[in-house]
Amino acid sequence: MKKDCVFENMTLPNLYEVPLMLEKSGFSSVVCRELGIEAPEPDLDEWTKMAEQMKCKFRSVEIGLVGKYVSLHDAYLSVAEALRHAGCCYNACVNIHWIDSETLTEETYEEKLKDIDGIIVPGGFGSRGVEGMILAARYAREHGLPYFGICLGMQVAVIEFARHAAGIADANSSELDPACAHKVIDFMPGQNGDIDMGGTLRLGAYPCEIKAGTVMERCYGARSISERHRHRYEFNNDYREALTQAGLTISGTSPDGRLVETVELPGRSFHVGVQFHPEFKSRPNRPHPLFKGFVGAALENNGGGMS
Repeated sequence: MKKDCVFENMTLPNLYEVPLMLEKSGFSSVVCRELGIEAPEPDLDEWTKMAEQMKCKFRSVEIGLVGKYVSLHDAYLSVAEALRHAGCCYNACVNIHWIDSETLTEETYEEKLKDIDGIIVPGGFGSRGVEGMILAARYAREHGLPYFGICLGMQVAVIEFARHAAGIADANSSELDPACAHKVIDFMPGQNGDIDMGGTLRLGAYPCEIKAGTVMERCYGARSISERHRHRYEFNNDYREALTQAGLTISGTSPDGRLVETVELPGRSFHVGVQFHPEFKSRPNRPHPLFKGFVGAALENNGGGMS
């Protein structure tokens, strides 16, 4: 299985030491002088501390990134960087296993995923490779492995749960199979499937209200958040009752309760799906709380601890 520690390809000096080297050579003073900008001396204490922490990796964690574009790692660059940010706060090296979802079949998925500490399924469009993503979500649920689904990865988790936990064997998304009888992911009322994709995408920041006592609340430490979206299909409210009765928790919704923003499995350290893209708000010195929670749970899963 191909893996890639997100630190392995970095040569000295550390990537995050470059700004310090530039400042030591007087780079900012030259820029300010040439642009006619009056600015105070930069305070790089926080950045210096972060750069030092990046060097201190006392443990490692194996994360399976399951997607359809893994042959081009840059397609998931923001996700890989957010994993790296989270690993840093635990002094851990995040080893990314780039798993092509098209290679996951009923015959292969258990063997391919058996050495993974946590599974992340990022966003994407179209039906190619989605059945492999569903198998990855199934493996995580059945083996108690930390799972993080982003956008399509959230929808995949809902489809998997509907099929194998709620007994809706042919559950699917109308994006993936327009003819399926049980569209647990679908257009919301008022959306028009005939409009070009750009016309129906839900784009930009939207608020989300978080349910008390959930992993979402634990990670954010808040009940109201705002995150960036880029998706077209939604959780179908016609299946809310059936899926929640089967054990799925709807942990985040739009303020009016109409749109399902996040789902999770109760009693798990981390099995979360979100409609939005948290990777875009992660920073080297401020890892996104969901990535921090996911990597922490994966470390706990492999005995690395969360201290």
